[in-house]
Amino acid sequence: MPPKKADAPPPRALLGRPTNNVKAGMVGMPNVGKSTTFNLMCKMSVPAENFPFCTIDPTEARVAVPDADFDELVEKLQPKAAVPAFLTCFDIAGLVKGAAEGAGLGNAFLSHISQVDAIFHVVRTFETTADGEAAIHVEDTVDPVRDLEIIREELRLKDVAAIDKELGPLRKEVARDGKNKEKKDRLDGMEKIYDWVAVQKKEARFGDWSSKEIDYVNDLHLLTSKPALHLINLSQEDFLRKKNKWLAKIKEWVEANRPGEKMVLYSAAMEQKLVDMDEDARKKFLEENQTKSQMGKIVVDGYHTLQLIFYFTSGPDEVRAWTIRNGWMAPKAAGVIHSDFERGFIKAEVYNFKDWKENGCSEAAVKEAGKYRQEGKNYVVQDKDIIFFKFNVTADAKKK
Repeated sequence: MPPKKADAPPPRALLGRPTNNVKAGMVGMPNVGKSTTFNLMCKMSVPAENFPFCTIDPTEARVAVPDADFDELVEKLQPKAAVPAFLTCFDIAGLVKGAAEGAGLGNAFLSHISQVDAIFHVVRTFETTADGEAAIHVEDTVDPVRDLEIIREELRLKDVAAIDKELGPLRKEVARDGKNKEKKDRLDGMEKIYDWVAVQKKEARFGDWSSKEIDYVNDLHLLTSKPALHLINLSQEDFLRKKNKWLAKIKEWVEANRPGEKMVLYSAAMEQKLVDMDEDARKKFLEENQTKSQMGKIVVDGYHTLQLIFYFTSGPDEVRAWTIRNGWMAPKAAGVIHSDFERGFIKAEVYNFKDWKENGCSEAAVKEAGKYRQEGKNYVVQDKDIIFFKFNVTADAKKK
């Protein structure tokens, strides 16, 4: 009898407190293709010259999360308005060695990272541009593993400083009043976090934290608490053949240092070429090379990096996708529409997109098939549920 397959480890609890306005930041060394990638994803014009620090302030854009089911729902229902799920992206200027101490305007750039929920960590594997010119690198040579290490270390050092700043006064307070259990518990938790990040030199999101300790980490807004998606920018040739001398080393580094986090291979040069082509030329190029654009995959994988899903509300006036964290119950999910929906929640009338499609794209047919349900406050909303919430608010919200 073959050995029993080990159970997959439970998903790690995500740190941070993302809202319906989810934010991701493009992070990396200068000249690795961050701004070019951002431009392609968001169809915006951001300076992307071959020069360090060309992007001084983060540029923001809302990127629609591609979803064929949402598109089909809109096509069949023909509402007056359609609002997809969004991921807000920031193009953050390149970080360099010493950023945690202010090098290269590092303090400003690191503060921009503190405002996002997830990191798109861009590294490049090519030494020449699409035009055949030498691509400048702030560290002189291309080494994506070194770049990953540098960025990780700069974020960690900034976190060490943040924890240390909190610990000093807290230690003095506990020394003066050792009987204060709340402060003593907080000190114990902060010391544990400090040991993990400063002494063991590990990233906060990979620690084993209690619910109280998660609150402490969140209060600190630690940069290493943010989940990452690794974007590997290849030359067109290397992307098409899925081969490059650095790929195995990058994969090994991610598996060893960022367990469970994803990599997306793409070529910014090829993606730019696709944008510049007319529709017929683009289709021919993709067919001949048996490939496709990776921009949508980057957005979708970035969205799911935060364990996000969405549910739909639908009707003749509007079809909309609402972003929630996987595992949320119906009242909390309703709250992303309006706080009154959560406060006065009565029930949710629910069916899933899959049931709708399997029953002729008809709500009436879904009801006939017994797939239209009424769910209470303990219902865990599923990805692609189509929901109508019933609520009643008869009193003012309690003041906090």
